[in-house]
Amino acid sequence: MKILFAASECAPFIKTGGLADVVGALPKALASHGADVRVMLPLYPALAAVADGGEEVLDLGALMGYPARLIAAEAAGLKLLLLEAPHLYDRAGGGPYLTPEGQDWPDNPQRFAALGQAVARLVHSGADGWFPDLVHAHDWQAALGPWFLKQADSLVPSLTSIHNVAFQGLADAALGPSLGLDMAGFHADGFEYYGSISFLKAGLVASDRISTVSPTYARELMLPEFGMGLDGVIAARGGDLSGIVNGIDTEIWNPATDPDIPAPYGPRSLTRKARNRAALAKRFGLSPSEDAPLFCVISRLTRQKGLDLLIDALPALLGRGARLALLGTGDADLESAFCHSAETHPGQIGVVIGYDEALSHLMQAGADAILIPSRFEPCGLTQLYGLRYGTLPVVARTGGLADTVIDANHAALAAGTGTGVQFAPVTQPALEQAILRTCDLYADRKLWAALTRRAMRQPVGWEDSAAQYMTLYQDILSAGAEASA
Repeated sequence: MKILFAASECAPFIKTGGLADVVGALPKALASHGADVRVMLPLYPALAAVADGGEEVLDLGALMGYPARLIAAEAAGLKLLLLEAPHLYDRAGGGPYLTPEGQDWPDNPQRFAALGQAVARLVHSGADGWFPDLVHAHDWQAALGPWFLKQADSLVPSLTSIHNVAFQGLADAALGPSLGLDMAGFHADGFEYYGSISFLKAGLVASDRISTVSPTYARELMLPEFGMGLDGVIAARGGDLSGIVNGIDTEIWNPATDPDIPAPYGPRSLTRKARNRAALAKRFGLSPSEDAPLFCVISRLTRQKGLDLLIDALPALLGRGARLALLGTGDADLESAFCHSAETHPGQIGVVIGYDEALSHLMQAGADAILIPSRFEPCGLTQLYGLRYGTLPVVARTGGLADTVIDANHAALAAGTGTGVQFAPVTQPALEQAILRTCDLYADRKLWAALTRRAMRQPVGWEDSAAQYMTLYQDILSAGAEASA
């Protein structure tokens, strides 16, 4: 089975969030099931060295007025198809979408419509003789790919994955013809969204099937409070919607072999985790107590992540003698509030504004618990890292957090199944109670060790999810074959 992934980012090359981790890890897991996956990415400056070792496999002609081509290359265990269009992607900035000043590039609609056009041209012409059986488009940046296939009456089926419905790729309707869109599709059942063009909606209505990154989020997307205006569109295609939980790369995220932590460990050598705890405390200037947990946060600092609630819950956390190490960047007011809290409570709260991959590994290895109070969370990866590292997740009961963390309530403890703490509703009082309950669990050192070992043994890799994707792909192809028979 030959599958084309189309996406705007991919770890380890270009990353702003969990989308990149999925696109970087899932193709390798699918390969173990016999799939031949090629990943189409824009050729950003960060991929220039990779492209230098590749070769042209398709001249795309003009894309948005200038020449473009596809370059095939292999790196990090992935087969890449790099969309070389310097007028669109060869620019410095704050990641793939933002200018150096942190604003959206004004031509983002053109940049990612070009990605969709490249998908359709590859399907039609092939890449040095390679033709995909199926196109898997990820998020709004690639979602015009399925629409352009439909617009060209292509028989190649497609799947659009929603990683976060809050980002929909809206563009002025006047741009439609210049983006390559047949404006006959600009209507309520097409790509029109309250008078604008929605890239994501185009993919949702054009794809043969839709997927998202957890079963609970799939159900939530059909509700007004989570669907961000697309709940009706998604609910109308509810029979075509699948929720498949994300996995993580268990080779990169492995506490037994992690080069970024001072003391590798496993479920049978948990005492070594204490060395990582000490290193983490030193790095953040904390004075942790053996009688209370050291919590961590590794997150974008936004209200979606519920971190405004954590600011208000800090007195409860500190009142139990617990400590907090936070790594993140985001809303200026939240950055300021956490920095002020660290200044006000030296030795109790430590904050690093920014992102540091190696430091995130140390935090997962050294903390006792990780706080994830998100108001909504399609899947989440940090809780999976926490499980893998025996850093118990304290999570809001939403999306993928609800699907991957088993609440250590009385019944779960009696059955021996708890792996963390869930709370609902997503409010300050509920978060405070979750923090206090975590402190109570931590106080029973024998129970805490059992919870930690159980969490570390929970499967969090891609094996099961890759098998589910393969089944989904096969269903799509079978349905397409029946329709064309």
